[in-house]
Order: sequence, then C-alpha cells, then structure tokens
Amino acid sequence: MNEKSKEQPYAYFNRDISWLSFNYRVLLESEDVSLPIYERIKFLAIHASNLEEFYEIRVAEHRNVILQKIRLKEDPSETEQILEAINTEVTRQQQEFFRIFQTQILPELERKNIILYMNDEPKPEHRKFIKTYFEEEIYPFLQPVLLLKNEICFFIRDKRLYQFVQLRKNKTDERFYSIIKTPYAKIPRFIELPPIGGKYYYMFAEDVLSANLQDIFTGYTVEGCYNVKVSRDADILLDEDESKINLLETIKKEIRKRKIGELSRFVYDKRMPSDYLQFIREMFHIQEKDLIPDNRYLNLEDLLKLPNPVGKELKAPAIVPIRIPELDQSYWLFPIIRKKDIFLYYPYHTFNYFIRFLTEASANPNVEEIMITQYRVAEDSEIINNLINAAKNGKKITVFVELKARFDEANNLITSQMMKDAGINIIYSIPGLKVHAKVALVIEKTLVKNELRQSYAYLSTGNFNEKTAKIYSDMGIFTSNRKITSEIRKLFGVLETRNTDVKFNNIWVAQYNMIPNLKEKIHREIKNAKKGKKAYIVLKMNGLQDDAMIDELYKASEAGVKIDLIIRGISCIIPDQPYSKNIRVIRIVDMFLEHSRVWYFYNGGEEDVYITSADWMNRNLYHRIETAFPVSDKKIKQTIIKILKIQLSDNVKACLVDDQMQNIFKNQTKRKKKVRAQQEIYKLLTE
Repeated sequence: MNEKSKEQPYAYFNRDISWLSFNYRVLLESEDVSLPIYERIKFLAIHASNLEEFYEIRVAEHRNVILQKIRLKEDPSETEQILEAINTEVTRQQQEFFRIFQTQILPELERKNIILYMNDEPKPEHRKFIKTYFEEEIYPFLQPVLLLKNEICFFIRDKRLYQFVQLRKNKTDERFYSIIKTPYAKIPRFIELPPIGGKYYYMFAEDVLSANLQDIFTGYTVEGCYNVKVSRDADILLDEDESKINLLETIKKEIRKRKIGELSRFVYDKRMPSDYLQFIREMFHIQEKDLIPDNRYLNLEDLLKLPNPVGKELKAPAIVPIRIPELDQSYWLFPIIRKKDIFLYYPYHTFNYFIRFLTEASANPNVEEIMITQYRVAEDSEIINNLINAAKNGKKITVFVELKARFDEANNLITSQMMKDAGINIIYSIPGLKVHAKVALVIEKTLVKNELRQSYAYLSTGNFNEKTAKIYSDMGIFTSNRKITSEIRKLFGVLETRNTDVKFNNIWVAQYNMIPNLKEKIHREIKNAKKGKKAYIVLKMNGLQDDAMIDELYKASEAGVKIDLIIRGISCIIPDQPYSKNIRVIRIVDMFLEHSRVWYFYNGGEEDVYITSADWMNRNLYHRIETAFPVSDKKIKQTIIKILKIQLSDNVKACLVDDQMQNIFKNQTKRKKKVRAQQEIYKLLTE
C-alpha cells in the first residue's frame, strides 16, 4: 500500500501485486469442477503464460530501475522490496498451481482414462517404446555441453527448457556438470505412448530425455537431473532522439536484441542440491534475488498442447455467434448504417460484419477512401487482405500502424510492408506515444458539388483482429453520425500531420480532452450527490492505476456517489476505506476475456454512456492516443446498460476485490438465482 501525505490520506494498492491478485483469480478458475477438464487446464496454462510475460516486462523494468538508481548513487531499497514481495507471492501461487494440478487435474484426467506420467515409474509395457522414441526422435537433436567455469561460455535462452545434469566420472569419482536444451522445436512437449486397456498415456518430453541420460554420458554416472528455465527482459526501450530519426530501424534492432535481454528470473527445480545451485549461480552470474524455486515441471503454459484423445466432451462447447437478420438480408451494409447505428458485441456476435464492412468498402464504386488504425492484427488477416484489395481497386487507403504494440512488433512490421508494397499509405508510430485507439473510417465520393462527403465509422473497444474476436469480449458500433465521423477524420489528420492544435468536441481523445471531460462528468455526479440527488458511476475497464483519477473517485465516494468498478486486471483503488466506502470493485474471469471498456454516468437520469479503448492506467491516459465515444442511440445505450447490470449481478464468475486484494466470491443462496454474466449476455443479445 502506497501512502500519501496526512493532508490527503489516500492510499493505493501496488500495481504489480494487484496484477498478481488478478492472475491468482485466473488460477482459481482451474478449480471450478463445473468446467470441463480441458477448460480447467486452459486456465492453468494461461496463468503460467501470464506470469512469463510479467517477468519479461514488469520485473525486468524493476531490475532496470534498481540498476539506474545504483548508477545514480540513489537508494534502490524500495524497488528491491517490491521485487521481494513479487517473488514471495509468485512462489506461493506456484505452490497453489501444483497443488491444483496434482490433486485435482491429474486425478480427473485419470477418471477420463488419460494418464500423464509425473514422477511415476512408467509401466513395463512402455519402457521399450520410451527408449526407442528417445533414440530415434530425441537423441539426434541433443547437444549436451560440459560446464567448466571460466572456460565454457553458454547462453541460456528464455522460453526454453534446459536440464542441468550432475555427473560423476566412473574411474576418478571426479564430479562434473552438464547442460542440455530440450529440443522443443523438434518434438512435442507431451509424448504419446501406446494405449493400454482403453487408457491413453502421455509423458513429458524432458522425462523421456532424463530416463535415457545414461546412454548420453557413457563413462559417467548420472547422479541427478534438474529442470531450469529463465525469463529475460523483453521490453523494447526506445531512445526518444534515436526513434525520431528512424523509428522503423530502431524497432527492428530492438526486436533482435530481445533474444539476449537481461535475466529477470532463474526458475529451477527446488530439489536441486545447494552446492549444484551455487555452482550454477557462479557459472552464469545469477543473483540470489533472481532465484525462483519451483517444482520439477516448468514452462507449463505448454499445457495448452496436452492432447485430448477423447474429444469435444472434455472441452467447453463453442458458442454459435449471433447473426443480425437485418444485416444478413441487406445486400449492402452502408444504407442501414446511414439510417441508424449498429451495435456489435464480440464474441457473442460474429466478427464477420466488420470484415464485410471492409469488403463492401473495397468493392463499392462510391467509396473513395478508407482509414484505419492497426494495433494488433491476426496473422494472415482478412482485414489486411481487404485493405490491399481496396488499394488495388483504386481506393485511397491510409493505415496507421502502431509498431510499438508489445510482442506484435514483428507481425506489424511484416503486415505494414505488405500493405506498403500494395500502394497503401502507411503512417508509422508517433515517437513517445502509442496509438491505441480502435477506429476505422470509410469515406464516399462527393456526388453533388459542395455537398459533404458521406462517411461511415466503426468504433471499437478492442483490436481489429478476427482471431482474438472469438475469445475477447469487445464492443463495436457502426455509425454515420456526422459529428462523430468528422472528428474521426480530424483524428487521422492529427496522426498524419502530428498537429497538436486541434479541438475535439464530440469524441474524447487522450492527450487532448479525455481527462478534463472525465473529471467534469465525475464532478457533476459529486454536485448531484451533495444536493441529495441520486449519483452513480459504473466503470468497466481492464486496468485502474492512475493515482490522480483514483483520487477523483475517492472524492466522489466521500461526497456520496455510488461507484461500481468492473475491473478485470490491475486495480490500485482500495475499497472499504473511510474514503472509499461507496466504491465496489468487481472482477470477472470466465470463458471469454473481459476486454471491453465502458464508462457510465447517471447524470440525473439522462444516463451518459461511452465506449472506449482506454483503461485508467498511466500509459493510457498520458502516453497513448486513446478514444472514447458517446453512445447516442437510445436502444444501444439501454442494451449496454443492461449488460453492465448483468455483469454487476454475476454471482458465479464475479469476485469482489476486498481491501486485502483478495478475490472474494459472492455468496449464493438457494433463494438467489445463479447469474453467470457471459451466459446471460448471450441470452440477452439472442433475444
């Protein structure tokens, strides 16, 4: 908890510990026995994958801060304490992970006739197969390296699994150490063994390897074998002056450097003897604070690859995306959008309507221009193909490509070059800012002299990505409202010219009017509360971190404004304090990733609703171009309000976050109907 001064005694949760609280909630989903077993396994894998990225970015950033403070002869103890707290919580969660995996998941798999060998002696019937598989499929790719201090230089890659082997020379009893990289690209992580008696058997690849180590190290006795992995700094840090000169080349260079980033954690099998661990530390210059003891099996994000020999009954059934008859029965979307706004909510609705929007724009002879932002796009994207086709059809296409979208930099470079080669006007990142806004604009030709050109916009809370649209919950609206479309055109002008002397009146844009407008809405609710009127705010976002905006919510709570927060991830606001007694924090983790951002203000019954790309994180509010749009269509507004009410009523997958950052599941009673928001929303939209 970070404290402020006595004059304003507000406090905040630490951002990183709050994120770990969210990831623990993900882990808890693997304990839900009502879910099919492979759905539970999926949440284990997501927890592990999330943690890997956390160490690659956040922990690496803390390490860089410590090094910088040491260089400047400043006290790094506060940051070191944060790292210590992180590692303590991570160690606790990893213990929970294996408790769930070994006591719940493995027995349930066995009940389904799926056996995953773990610390088990294989059946005699499997031993010959294991030896043959090793000799034919694994041994040809092995490159064991003998570790000799100050003589052998070996680099441990991140996201790889290694085995450290302890050896004793048979004739001299001299002790040696070796390292072997598991050939992850050549073999599956889970080796399928011959079935026996109607049961399916699998074995970890590293166990097949370790069972045959004696065949590799002839003349030695294998005394021990221990799995290890490392996480490395994967963040791309751009020097402002250098990036202005050639941002494209700078990012290409930084992507290449990512493979050799500084170590941010060294995870090892906790059974490893202390003298061996000390040898490794000295050999690879590993600091004690970077050591994370774990169980034997690492890199368990690979659980997503565990084969399912039984079939669909062990997985969650996929929903059938809802179709909108009015759109399906019309030859063109644009005449409908001219008449009214259209609301889509993924993955409940099909994402094909947005693909169709671009396809029609590409083929429509009246369309003159298409403009769109690109943050994260799918590989082999239909969206990119449509834009290329539109360019070939003579349309003017402008795509703003955010090269700094973390872990998507390489894909964005490739797709932007494809579009550039097709004649598309590519605008690259703005130095010092990320463009996170999700907007597309289609502009028709002027058919009558001096007439305003007709434009159609698509406004979204999430990325234009047809693959994530199947698992991310995001909202989008088609509109031809001139007040909106004209300002989106103005926004693209800002992105292209970098002009800062621009005013937005109808849409909110971070760096321009977003924060002042948000504060104005909050202050209006405060005024109404002080007058004794109903005052209510609902904010649905992925993250809430910015102290200044949290202070505004604390002030509103003190004034009597009721505030409901639906925050999936980081939430630095502390509920249940004297200054936050009117604030409730809810976290929903379910089949789909809750990704949509919605801001609701009661406004004396007028009810203002905005959909937005922005979370209340420092990065979003101060270091990105974000957008928020008012929902003016009454029917769409009421639909979104109903969705918010359903999510606030969830008593199956929703947790209350308490003042200790614990995920407290809502109590269910026999009288109370079970409300699982994602299922209820699907029903609502179907109706």
